[in-house]
Amino acid sequence: MKTLNSATKLLKQYLPKKFLTLLCLSTLSLAGVVWACADYGYDDDYSSFSPESFVAKEYTPFFYSDFSAYYGQDYNYNDDNSNTRFNQQIVNEWYDYFGQKLSKADLQYLLLRASEKGIDSVYQNYKGKIELLPDSMPQLKKLKINKKQLTAFFDYLDLAKKSETYAASYKSYYYWDEKQEFSVPKAFEMELLLALKKAKDPFIKQRLWFQLVRYYYFAERSEGIKPLKDAATIQAFNLYKDVFPKNMMYYRTLGYVAGRHYYAGDYATSNYLFSLCYNYSTEMKIPAKWSFRPNADSDWKQSLEMAKTTEEKITLWHLMGIYYDTERAIPEIIALDPKSEKLDLLLSRAINITESAFRNYYGGKEDSTSTLKKNTALISGIALKNNTAKPYIWNLAAGYLNFMTKDYETAAKFYKTAKTQLPADNELLMAQYKILDWGLYLRQLKKIDAAAEAKMVEPLNWFANLRDGKEKVKDLRFYQSLNESMGVISDLYKKQGDFIKANIFRSYHEFYTNNRRIEQLKALMLNEKQTAFEKAMLRYYPYKVEDLYFYQATVLVFQDQPEAAIPFLEKSGHQTDTLQANPFNMRLNDCHDCDQQMAQSKKFKSLELLRMMKSMKAEIKAGRNVYNNAYLLANAYYNISYYGNNRGFYISSLTDTYGSSAFSVPAPFRPIYLSGKIAEKYYLMARMATKNKEQQARCTFMASKIERNESYNRSFDLPENKDANSWSVETKALYFGQNFAMLARQYADTRFYQEAIEECGYFRQYLNSLH
Repeated sequence: MKTLNSATKLLKQYLPKKFLTLLCLSTLSLAGVVWACADYGYDDDYSSFSPESFVAKEYTPFFYSDFSAYYGQDYNYNDDNSNTRFNQQIVNEWYDYFGQKLSKADLQYLLLRASEKGIDSVYQNYKGKIELLPDSMPQLKKLKINKKQLTAFFDYLDLAKKSETYAASYKSYYYWDEKQEFSVPKAFEMELLLALKKAKDPFIKQRLWFQLVRYYYFAERSEGIKPLKDAATIQAFNLYKDVFPKNMMYYRTLGYVAGRHYYAGDYATSNYLFSLCYNYSTEMKIPAKWSFRPNADSDWKQSLEMAKTTEEKITLWHLMGIYYDTERAIPEIIALDPKSEKLDLLLSRAINITESAFRNYYGGKEDSTSTLKKNTALISGIALKNNTAKPYIWNLAAGYLNFMTKDYETAAKFYKTAKTQLPADNELLMAQYKILDWGLYLRQLKKIDAAAEAKMVEPLNWFANLRDGKEKVKDLRFYQSLNESMGVISDLYKKQGDFIKANIFRSYHEFYTNNRRIEQLKALMLNEKQTAFEKAMLRYYPYKVEDLYFYQATVLVFQDQPEAAIPFLEKSGHQTDTLQANPFNMRLNDCHDCDQQMAQSKKFKSLELLRMMKSMKAEIKAGRNVYNNAYLLANAYYNISYYGNNRGFYISSLTDTYGSSAFSVPAPFRPIYLSGKIAEKYYLMARMATKNKEQQARCTFMASKIERNESYNRSFDLPENKDANSWSVETKALYFGQNFAMLARQYADTRFYQEAIEECGYFRQYLNSLH
């Protein structure tokens, strides 16, 4: 290739003035390399306002999403998407070109999957120079296809495959990378120019034009950006821009011209051209929006001045609204055309951005109060004029924003107006209205009486059906409204002193500290004559009666009442649970996995354990074999606690609500299974019941483990750990406790003492602290 500065001469020499054409087998975005500019968040987890209810589907990728570049998993922008975005379009165009005589499957193979060698084999077979091909490859000899078209197609494919070496071989990179390296073959320029000069078919010529423009774009990128007046990319485009139809291939070619302007610093022209591409088709929208970059107000004004029609100005403002300033773009478009469909997307983004900011989710604007106030005034003002294409959605949006400001009276007025305008046959819109109206109804409730409960039956069942998948409204965002409404209802009942119903709608710790309330809840759940409201309400309680029985059994066990726990465990469905390890074994150093992996001659069931513990307590009370029974009881209580080898004993959907880390529970309601006080009681009882110093030493050491575990519990509540909600296991002298001191003072002459020194680093640390 001669220097790019001489490209104009080559173009004039080799390109006829009529037609040029070109195909991209698998192209990147319109501008080649583009930057990521993402919204961030959990899509619709925070939202009660569904864009799908009123925004055209082609704008779906641009719905507001906090934590992804585009809304929905189908629109993730990556290298594969870049290289394959137009593949289906390409296949369809060639399918029509061949009069639908060459199948799409064969075209997909030749255009998208075959290597240069594979393409050549198919062509040689067609010409009779290769006799047989594998069945998986296209068999063209039997097809009645125009020979000139087919020959031109294979000539083109040869060039198109060569272009992939620089145009469709990007590797992943990050937005902070300064430059992508491109290896553009210089000799390829002449091949493209000669092919364009020889080509007669307008369809193929347009694709060759695309290939040439794209070639110059990458070549100029690799050589370094030169002034636009010398840009071969733009010169090649301009020579034939008025020759070809303004179809998909035209706008894909224009995209590279826009990219060339961008890399030359001409952001005004670049953004204007990208806006034309964006407006052309659904397929063009993602790459065009991605590449759109307003950099300064002066550039932006120039872009607007380039717009030749009102629609072009609207598109520019629409993109500005998506990219940066929704609140500024909406009134500008309203002034140009209040019925523009491009307003719908911006309205949805304004609402969803406000929701995110209002609920303080990551990605929400910092000044949430200002955002809410500003958008409420903007959207309310537009809704009151009632001159948009979809006034009902503006009224719903205005009502929702006023609802968020707690101006419930104004919100109700907007909802009332919207209700009269809603298209009754649109299920999603009607469901959207129902969600917003339900939230407003609850916020205005001062007290839940029998009349209110009767009114709540239908919406409660409706939400539960949506949640359970028994009723489906596609694309409806209802989880946030559902969760918020459960909290509102629970708080109202709690304020009224109805703790049973409050707990059903939102289970809370304090409730389960009162056994009388648990019994009342069980009675309600077991009542065969529940009212319609009670039936609907109980659909929201996350636990079963069996969970309550198990919770009661667990509490009684950790209150040292295994005999009282047995009847509850028998009704819980957990009585046959197999324990993970032998609960009566104890080692000096805790090792749950070691215990659980040991071969067990006997597998213990939960109910069986309680019966054995009941029997041991009875033996102790009778004064029989007190040391052994107390020591084994202590081991059992230790092992079914958080620190033991059978932590699974107390775990159920209710008792392990906060996950395996018991320390995530607020201190006042720290689960009783963190405490080792009962185990400590029995270790000390065993020590008192024996005269054997070795046994006494062992019991003393085991009691020291309880002290140390209690120090871990306390350390979680230290002031320095409050903010981080962390659990410090730092061992301080204060935490060694009295049992280490007793062990050192009274049992230094025992064999166990030496065993403890060898096995326990904490004990060695304590002894060292004495010197």
